[in-house]
Amino acid sequence: MLFNEEMIRKMLPRAYLRKHVAHQIYVSMSYFKNLMPVMDEYVYKDGTTKSLMSLTGTIPVVISGKTYNIPICVWFEPNYPNSPPMCYVKPTREMIIVKGKYISSDGEVTIPYLKDWKKGQCDLSSLLQVMAILFGEVPPLAMRPNPEPEQASCWLQFHKEADGRYCMSLPRGDGQPFQHENETNC
Repeated sequence: MLFNEEMIRKMLPRAYLRKHVAHQIYVSMSYFKNLMPVMDEYVYKDGTTKSLMSLTGTIPVVISGKTYNIPICVWFEPNYPNSPPMCYVKPTREMIIVKGKYISSDGEVTIPYLKDWKKGQCDLSSLLQVMAILFGEVPPLAMRPNPEPEQASCWLQFHKEADGRYCMSLPRGDGQPFQHENETNC
């Protein structure tokens, strides 16, 4: 769905600086095409929840010459832009968070741009650009290692030949197929 600035403004509760926040979100979405505004429940560390505006999706990040789409979520409290947004990387099932200098174990982003946030000098588009650059230098996510393949049960190792005989398939230790002369007859 394509959002215009007016649609975003109407999504925002009255507690927000609606015109300003909608404009920053709209401008950021023109640069980062895979982000979209969402009103959702934010859960604070103490367990309380609050309905907040977020910008959710992926940002392109160049890592070692290849572009990856890093999933993020940027949350805005009603006092934004007086205070910085709360930013998180949001790994998919195939990914894990790489805890580091700028990323906590829960995926919270703590880059210097957020720590040094100043109303009027800092904005959402610049924040997203800084995140993309820093994530390219220090990737916040990694692909989850593939689990070891499960051993096939004995039942799955047997197969029925065309003449009705049952034979057992045994894999070689190196994963290659057996040569015909090495096969066993059932």
